[in-house]
Amino acid sequence: MNFFRQWGKFMMMGSQALAQWEINNAKVIFGDKKRVLLLGLLVMTAIIGGIAFADDIAGSMPDFIGGHHAYSPAYYNMGIFLVSILVGLLAGLITGCIGAGGGFIIAPALMSAGIKGILAVGTDLFHIFAKAIMGSVIHRKLGNVSVPLAFVFVLGALIGATAGGLLNRYLYELNPVLSDAFISSVYVVMLGFLGVYAMTDFFKSKSPGDAGDNIDIADSVDDGMGGLPKTLQSINIPPMVKFDFDITPGGRKISWVFLVLSGALVGVAAGIMGVGGGFLTFPIFVYVMGVSSMTTVGTDIFQIIFTAGYASITQYAIYGFIFYTLAIGMLLGSLFGIQIGAMVTKVVDDTTIRGFYAIAILAGFANRLFALPSKLIQMEILPWSMQTGDFLNSIGIWLFFIVVGIFGLWVFSIFFKNIGVLRNEGVK
Repeated sequence: MNFFRQWGKFMMMGSQALAQWEINNAKVIFGDKKRVLLLGLLVMTAIIGGIAFADDIAGSMPDFIGGHHAYSPAYYNMGIFLVSILVGLLAGLITGCIGAGGGFIIAPALMSAGIKGILAVGTDLFHIFAKAIMGSVIHRKLGNVSVPLAFVFVLGALIGATAGGLLNRYLYELNPVLSDAFISSVYVVMLGFLGVYAMTDFFKSKSPGDAGDNIDIADSVDDGMGGLPKTLQSINIPPMVKFDFDITPGGRKISWVFLVLSGALVGVAAGIMGVGGGFLTFPIFVYVMGVSSMTTVGTDIFQIIFTAGYASITQYAIYGFIFYTLAIGMLLGSLFGIQIGAMVTKVVDDTTIRGFYAIAILAGFANRLFALPSKLIQMEILPWSMQTGDFLNSIGIWLFFIVVGIFGLWVFSIFFKNIGVLRNEGVK
């Protein structure tokens, strides 16, 4: 039980590190007139280019692209663009307000809106990469990166992202419904585990005299290590990669084999789910390999940039699995959502924020769980009627959007109710 609790704790730490990276990105983008102008040009290009495509080309093309109906909708209309902004806004509100990655809800939200899983994954990866490029995240704030550690880990992550993309595309070509079912199943497992941990932590924080885990990445650096990290670091398979010189005299070292394997695992998750993979980097680095948390933060951000960029372009874009209009809309919505959410944290207590995060994660879990029966029925694995599958799927969709919608309305109500206080704090 302690193993699962520690694993959940480090997954949460990874989610928080990614959220802080996104918050910093949003501040950098909105703090520079040139970047704001670039964002505006991207949005206008998406709108104008989409209209031209819809009017001049779409009418003469078949209803699908690439020979499969499951690619649809791959054309532009204003409704699709507005939905993408809304999805990005909700994810941004969660990231900014809760301080934990809201990217977990993007793929479930897109799939609930009718976007096929493989297209949702590719689009989300491209959205992450576009945000990283606009925010210029390869900068001086990555001082905690151990270059040798990061380099070897990223090599493994690129291999894993390739495997994840190949698997997604293979399943899609085999059966588009199977592809959706597979992606949904992965989300069920990941969101279920993280959601249960987040809800447990929320109830602990409400107990008298117990503030929950109170995870603080900066305070989590520990010179001591458990048995597993010590064992792995004692295995001498050259070349050995050294790191954490500022934590332990002479630093620590671990074989490149374990770095490549762990990077591959993170890359596979990123390639399949369309997320950064930080929720796995933290538990693997800290709990399994004995890397300090601060070094893990820098390395995680480093690998996200390269993994998301590589996977989105080489595994999805060149095969037509990125919906660019959606990606630009999500980028616009998430940047605004992060700004508002981050300001709301100044006037909301931590316990309430924990509760909303747990509920949002569990809503995403329920959404994908209720979507699975209809997929299994279509593949004739479940002997139920399609009406039953559609009914369960509708429950998951309504439940998800009602929960995240209520959260969004709550954040905006707090924001407008306290706008005077927040303005005064901004002046100080």
